Amino acid sequence: MADNLVIVESPAKAKTIEKYLGKRYKVVASMGHVRDLPRSQTGIDTENNYEPKYITIRGKGPLLKDLKKEAKKAKKIYLASDPDREGEAIAWHLSHALGDDKEYYRVVFNEITKEAVKESFKHPSEINQQLVDAQQARRILDRLVGYNISPVLWKKVKKGLSAGRVQSVALRLVIDRENEIRKFNPEEYWTITGQFKYGRSSFEGKFNRLESEKIKLKTKDDVDKVLAQLSGNDFNVDSVEKKEKKRHPSQPFTTSSLQQEAARKLNFKARKTMMVAQQLYEGIDIKREGTVGLITYMRTDSTRISPVAQNEATDFIQKEYGDEYVGRKKSVKQSESSQDAHEAVRPTSANRTPANMKQYLSRDQYRLYKLIWDRFIASNMSAAILDTVKMELSNNGVIFRSNGQTIKFKGFMQIYIEGNDDGEEDLNNRLPEIAEGETVKSEKVDPKQHFTQPPPRFTEARLVKTLEELGIGRPSTYAPTIDTIQKRNYVKMDQKRFMPTEIGEIVNQSMTEYFPDIIDVDFTRTMEKSLDDVAEGEASWVKVIDDFYKEFSPQVERADAEMEKIEIKDEPAGEDCEKCGSPMVYKMGRYGKFMACSNFPDCRNTKAIVKTIGVKCPKCKDGEVVERKSKKNRLFYGCDQYPECDFISWDRPIGRDCPKCDHYLVEAKKGKTAKVKCTNCEYEEKAE
Repeated sequence: MADNLVIVESPAKAKTIEKYLGKRYKVVASMGHVRDLPRSQTGIDTENNYEPKYITIRGKGPLLKDLKKEAKKAKKIYLASDPDREGEAIAWHLSHALGDDKEYYRVVFNEITKEAVKESFKHPSEINQQLVDAQQARRILDRLVGYNISPVLWKKVKKGLSAGRVQSVALRLVIDRENEIRKFNPEEYWTITGQFKYGRSSFEGKFNRLESEKIKLKTKDDVDKVLAQLSGNDFNVDSVEKKEKKRHPSQPFTTSSLQQEAARKLNFKARKTMMVAQQLYEGIDIKREGTVGLITYMRTDSTRISPVAQNEATDFIQKEYGDEYVGRKKSVKQSESSQDAHEAVRPTSANRTPANMKQYLSRDQYRLYKLIWDRFIASNMSAAILDTVKMELSNNGVIFRSNGQTIKFKGFMQIYIEGNDDGEEDLNNRLPEIAEGETVKSEKVDPKQHFTQPPPRFTEARLVKTLEELGIGRPSTYAPTIDTIQKRNYVKMDQKRFMPTEIGEIVNQSMTEYFPDIIDVDFTRTMEKSLDDVAEGEASWVKVIDDFYKEFSPQVERADAEMEKIEIKDEPAGEDCEKCGSPMVYKMGRYGKFMACSNFPDCRNTKAIVKTIGVKCPKCKDGEVVERKSKKNRLFYGCDQYPECDFISWDRPIGRDCPKCDHYLVEAKKGKTAKVKCTNCEYEEKAE
């Protein structure tokens, strides 16, 4: 019989750790928290030092009973929940729920490997009460905000609404950006691009200036003035400036940068990134090694890596790529808001390459593991060296400039290049070898009219990055925050970018007027700093909550008394119900907008909103192709005669048949590029 009981959060983690510890240890899972504040009431005694009222979470009674039985049999109880504030709070709650008559040992490890786990059990400690207090303060703070503001919104706006401390700021960011877009006045500007020929080589250059005068091409008149000055199509090469430029690798992942890069490169939502990362952290069954955690703990704001991991990466790079690819070891400066409690997100072993692990992983696990492994190895590699060329060409005082670059030495780019929201960078824009004083021919001079663009709406990656830069929330909060504002229908996705909904704007307006502190970025950032001070033992959690609540409570009373009731009218759908003849209206449901009869509840007729694309169904030839959305909110195309016609396509039919085989053509998009392809043969063409 095992003398030692180890309690972790999940069965997967329990299974992995039990293999490392041997027969003297029994490892069981608490399935997360076993105690929490009650759902039916605030559960905070604001008259008695904000004393929280904790109860056993509904449905956890039988599990807690089993845990108590195991605890009675054990000589020692180890609490091995995750190494963060949430994990510390889980351990603390377990110690109280199982009884104060036992001695509890706290063990933490940043990676679930045999060596790390065994080492942590050699040095058990006590529960860190400061971390518990910080987590408890956050939970109480969020409960006071949510359970006081939400009822006001239910009464004055609509049932089912909620307001949260961090989610309200995230919503405000989306709406502020939308307001910027609405107020934006586009300004006209022009560019002139020259296509040049030198021998057999062609290259491009852009108008730069007239003589030494920089002029802005604001109108067509400005362009005509430049074009009128050109004399013939011979351009003199005035200067050729060559430089060698170094590009250094990105640091290994933090939670935020992992979520951003997974969104860009894998199209993962933040929630999915964290779910898959959790699986990689808790352990994967690998032949010969058994179950092993493949990555370090994934909730971190640090880019620090241990000397052991760095040395292993260096050895791997040296062996696989050679000495010239080994990066120089450097100290990493953390951001001011970084807690630096853990290492960066990295593979637990550089030698477990994605290629070797692929057979043991699901597709999503493999793709995320490869991203983490590539970034970590690249971060330890040497800088890439780029040869850059800047060339200036002139014709009668009209100066064009052409920039080019080529990769001289790949360095870290051999493995990984960081993504961005604006598409891939052209790293090999080669210019021909031309000496100063030579002449090139212009084949074409192309003026184009443009208009300045408003700031872009937030992608999920940009929103996570902005929250981090502003110090709003912590690594563990980004995914649930974004998830909440979507589930509440405060925002919607349009072309993978956030747009506020009508209800989102109403809630934000109400919060702005009556709870300005809650949606204030500086206030929220300061509150995060106060919670950090509690974790460091530099502030009392009771005082932090009291300072907040004294200001907040009168705001709730004022809102309840003064906020006017807002009536949200249903938007007419423009057609009548085919069952009772009453007007149809748009409603919002779990999976987005739908049409419903305005005569509800007497008539319960509903139907999906369909948008035709002006293309006949390729299958039945009678119906129209319409846009539809799956339950996972993915766009697809179907026939409006469904279920009589079961045509379906993930790609958009364009209404033309293939010139080779007569099957229908579709427009297929990948990132920002699109192409037209046949659904039967290999025919492809460029999309317009």
